[in-house]
Amino acid sequence: MFDVNIFPWHSKWLARKKYLARLRDNFKFGLSFSCLNRRPPRNQPQIAMSKPPSFSRQISSTVSSLLAAYYAGPYVLLLRMALLAILLLSISRLGLIAWQWDRVSATGQVFDMLLQGIRADMIMICLWLLPAVLLTPCLAKTRIWLPLSYAWGLAGLILMLFMELATPSFVMQYDLRPNRLFIEYLEYPKEVFATLWGGFRVPLLLGIGLCILVGYGFARAMRVRPASVRTWPLWQLWATWPLVIVVVAMGIRSTTGHRPANPALFAITGDALVNSLVISSSYSVVFAAYNMKHEARSSEIYGSLPASRVIEEARQWPWFTGVKFDSQLPTWHQQDAVRRRERPLNLIIVLEESLGATFVESLGGLPVTPRLEALKDKGWWFEQLYATGTRSVRGIEAVVSGFMPTPAQSTVKLSRSQHNFFTLAGLLSDQGYHTEFIYGGEAHFDNMRSFFTGNGFSQVIDIDDMPNAQFVGSWGASDEDLFNHAHQHLLSLHAKQQPFFSLIFTSSNHEPFEFPDGRIDLHEEPEQTVNNAVRYADYALGEFMDKASQSPYWHNTLVLIVADHDNRAYGPSLVPVDKFHIPGLILGADIEPRRIKPIASQIDLGPTLLSLMGVSAAHPMMGRDFARDSHSPGRALIQFDDYFALLEDNHRLTILRPEKAPVAAVYDPLQKRVSLLNEPPGDTAVEKALAHALLPSILYREQKYPGRGPAMSSGTSTLSQSP
Repeated sequence: MFDVNIFPWHSKWLARKKYLARLRDNFKFGLSFSCLNRRPPRNQPQIAMSKPPSFSRQISSTVSSLLAAYYAGPYVLLLRMALLAILLLSISRLGLIAWQWDRVSATGQVFDMLLQGIRADMIMICLWLLPAVLLTPCLAKTRIWLPLSYAWGLAGLILMLFMELATPSFVMQYDLRPNRLFIEYLEYPKEVFATLWGGFRVPLLLGIGLCILVGYGFARAMRVRPASVRTWPLWQLWATWPLVIVVVAMGIRSTTGHRPANPALFAITGDALVNSLVISSSYSVVFAAYNMKHEARSSEIYGSLPASRVIEEARQWPWFTGVKFDSQLPTWHQQDAVRRRERPLNLIIVLEESLGATFVESLGGLPVTPRLEALKDKGWWFEQLYATGTRSVRGIEAVVSGFMPTPAQSTVKLSRSQHNFFTLAGLLSDQGYHTEFIYGGEAHFDNMRSFFTGNGFSQVIDIDDMPNAQFVGSWGASDEDLFNHAHQHLLSLHAKQQPFFSLIFTSSNHEPFEFPDGRIDLHEEPEQTVNNAVRYADYALGEFMDKASQSPYWHNTLVLIVADHDNRAYGPSLVPVDKFHIPGLILGADIEPRRIKPIASQIDLGPTLLSLMGVSAAHPMMGRDFARDSHSPGRALIQFDDYFALLEDNHRLTILRPEKAPVAAVYDPLQKRVSLLNEPPGDTAVEKALAHALLPSILYREQKYPGRGPAMSSGTSTLSQSP
């Protein structure tokens, strides 16, 4: 029944058939730990060992013996893979906990993290094992089963190993384990590899080396001699298979509750990073991929409200008092410009890559943006402006379309928003404007070209249209080259007396932080750091604004300078609010200096710009026109991973969590700290936050955020009833 090669280092000693028979009689199940050190009787000839066995070989053979002892049969390699995976993920988790010990220890939940971590690991392991287990009855009696189960188990181990090795660099950038952003970036291997090679070369090479080394160890540990695997009779195979299926299914479900376990179940602390350490990176990415198939209903993870109640709540802000909304398109309304102009102004939006308040001294950051600081006294300066998310496409969505954030991908990348989705470009092109997007990199990145060309932008200019760029880095032309090209292009449009809207998107302040030498006094050494890159981006912006302010198009052009998001969103809280604080400045034409003090969101910029430009139009944007109302208490909408937060003017936060009760918190802007409150948020606060989380999903799913809608009359009237 059993082959002696289950102990490969001992097999040469067992030369006599008589001794083999005695071994089988003494050890009924074919193995015993004592036999590892047992020598043959004196009257038995001994055969000298040519070479002592390696430690890894001994461990591998011992594990094989144990599994055979318990009749693992055809499941021997799958079970071995599960044990090795638990070992791998547990060691990785311990390493990450040690690395982030200050934040982990502050939660007081170390033991629970380790215990729940093994539970979460079993979900991922069972998910991986399920396809092989389903095939077992059909293939276990064939010759291909052992090679197939070996390859499948080894592939799972290497995948989990790769994800764990990729985790530290991802955490340093996003303060979370790999999630949906990891998947989104895989669509752009060229840009990602350039970033990794330029900014993370040592971790990349070290990770590849460790992956090869540990992967080889797994390959050795997974080996098994076919003779050592006990063959099950067909009846035993089919009789036990349903039980194995049930065990694997329960491992995936991991609970007897109404709903199966998901990452939200393991969010046991008030620190988003610490919560992410409980689960494995492979499980985090797999769950994110699953959720991406349900983008249209992504916000429903927070709960539900009747659509009529959602719409009613979203209209309750004071700046919508007296506004009449369309009965079919619930956010469509007429906005009349506060500034009446014979000829509306041109518009330039400079979207600065990753330039958060972290780098603006007057907003509590580092002194690395002196040119922006000098400009703030020449226009409308937003003191409490907050980004809606952590990605460039989220910032584009908010600034250009005025669209609220969701847990799903930005609408820049979603299928139902590639045509007839509202943008400022679509509105202005209908009024005779030339609309364009100017970017120093490749415009196809993050699906920007497709989104823009399908929604009102008549021209897209990128690196291919800048053959004379003096400096080209991993992400394209330098900001200087970008602004020089844009300036010449704007001069030509002005010479043609063509009104224009130009969206200029910078990229120099992006890892690996490449920029021309000799332009700035470095803030620190070495040269390629984020603070130096921000200083260069600020320099290039200042040079462009100097040229623009002296150009013939300046007197009839409005300019918005705003960040898409901060460089990194991190901190020991569920939602690091301070990392969503960004600068915003409106200047140009006849704009007088002014400080905007209430809390504001990126979605407020579009309506404010239209009003200052002198453009009256109907649109679906639910942002606030600060030209009409600059004194009412404000609000900001923040999407951080799977958490949605509504920040109101008293700095109180209502934080929605997937499939968990909401929590209340207070944000201290001076200390830059979010403190969770012991008491839960009130029903009114929860309903308000939930409505703002659900509304954009409803508008996207039902395609009620169109580029063109019904014509509406100017003036004001009472609020219409919710549809």
